[in-house]
Order: sequence, then structure tokens, then C-alpha cells
Amino acid sequence: MNKKTLNTALYYLVLVSLIVFSLGPIVLMFVTSFKLKVDIMSDSTAWFFMPTLQNYASMLDDRSLVNNIGNSLYVAIVSTAITLFAGCMAAYAIVRYRFFGRDVASMTTLIMRMVPPAVLLVPVFGIWTFDYEIDGTLNGIVLIYSAMNLPFVIWILQSFIQQIPIQLEEAARMDGANPFQVFYHIILPVIQPGLAAASIFTFRIAWNEFLIANAISDRSTRTTPVYIVNSLTEYNIDWGAIMAMGVLLAIPPIIFTFVASKQIISGMTAGAVKG
Repeated sequence: MNKKTLNTALYYLVLVSLIVFSLGPIVLMFVTSFKLKVDIMSDSTAWFFMPTLQNYASMLDDRSLVNNIGNSLYVAIVSTAITLFAGCMAAYAIVRYRFFGRDVASMTTLIMRMVPPAVLLVPVFGIWTFDYEIDGTLNGIVLIYSAMNLPFVIWILQSFIQQIPIQLEEAARMDGANPFQVFYHIILPVIQPGLAAASIFTFRIAWNEFLIANAISDRSTRTTPVYIVNSLTEYNIDWGAIMAMGVLLAIPPIIFTFVASKQIISGMTAGAVKG
């Protein structure tokens, strides 16, 4: 066996290993969601068992879970929309306008994203509870998620705006466009791939975040990660129902990512010129 063949074999071995490690937990979760509790606990029915939809039926019949999924959708969608709306305008202002402390503001946005959510837990809980009294509300969760994701959105959109030739904006102004028209009709269509990428990031963070949501939400405003953790008890863990819940909760982020990814591709090919 020559060196090239050995390198190829090692390459595919590493590739297959990474695929197995990545897809293994997902496949296990999907398969377990169709098992009864007796099949989950039995070693003889690891792969050969009678599939059942009982776990999914019990989850969909749980009104608390349905309400929590609605809470998560509201929080994720609204916080993503607010973050993109504020982030794209802030990024444009940092890139195009000259003002004192512009470089410091740009670097600060990135540094703030490096702060772990656990550091914000105590001050956010105190301010949201005693000063603003918005703890236990969905809008309070939306506000903190928007603030958490805004620095990253500003940072990632700056690189997209910097690649836009300033001549495009100057030409639009010469044609009589005001600053808002330049921004909405020139800048936003061009940075569409960046907006899509940032929306995927913010939506997934808002959908999966647990620590802060657990601290500032109550029974009626719980998100799905909080509901899953609170459904676990020391003496009774229904793994089939939990796995079914995991499969159901994976569907909205997958759909959102698929839709946003199509926007990335269409935005990247929008300026292509046929040769």
C-alpha cells in the first residue's frame, strides 16, 4: 500500500468517524422515540422492536408542552426580528458614518458577545425583577435575548456592508434617494446572505437557551428547554417521551435553517452574470 492510498484510507476513516459521532445521537434519539418504556429498558430490543406513536401522542396531548412550544416560537421569532432590525442599522452606522469612538464601539460589540450567559444571570434577574418588573413575561425574555445576540449580528453584518462599494450609494443619492431609501433598497438586498446567516444564529440561540429563561420565566411563560428539564424527576424519567419531545423540538429550527439557507444561496447568486 503506497502513501497516497494510505492517506486516502485515513481520510475516509476520519470522515466516517465524524459522521457516526455526529449522527449517532440523533439516530438514537429518533429510534428511541418510537419505543415503549419496556423496549427502552430491555437489551434484547435495541434495534428490533415494534414501533409505536404513543410517545408522540402523549406529547401532543400535553397542553403545557403545546403552550411552551408556542412561547419558544414567539420568543425566537420576535427576538430574531428585533435583533436583525437593530443590528443591520447599527452595523451600517458603524461602517459608513464617522464619529468619535467608532472603532471602540465596533470592538466592544464583539467583546460583549464573549461574556458567558451565566455571568448575566444574577444582574438580569435582579434588574428584570426589582427594577423593571418584567420577570415572568415573554417580552422580558425577548428583550434579554435580543441584547445577547445583537453584538454578534452587528459584528457579522459589518463585514458584509464593508464589501459594498460606496459608489452604489452615491449613485442612488444622485438619483434623489434619501438615506432611508438607500439603506432599504440598496444595502439590505445586497447583505441578504449576511442577514440570513445571522437569523439562523439568533433563532437557534433563542430556541435552545435554558439558563436565563429558567431564571426569569414562570409557569405560563416557560420555553421548551425549561419544560424539558422540569419534566425530569429523580425517580421517574420517561425516556421515550423525552426523545419524542426532542424530535418535535428539532423540527422548527430545521425548517427555519432550511428557509434561511435558501436565502443565502439566492443572495449569493443574485449578482451572477452570465458569461
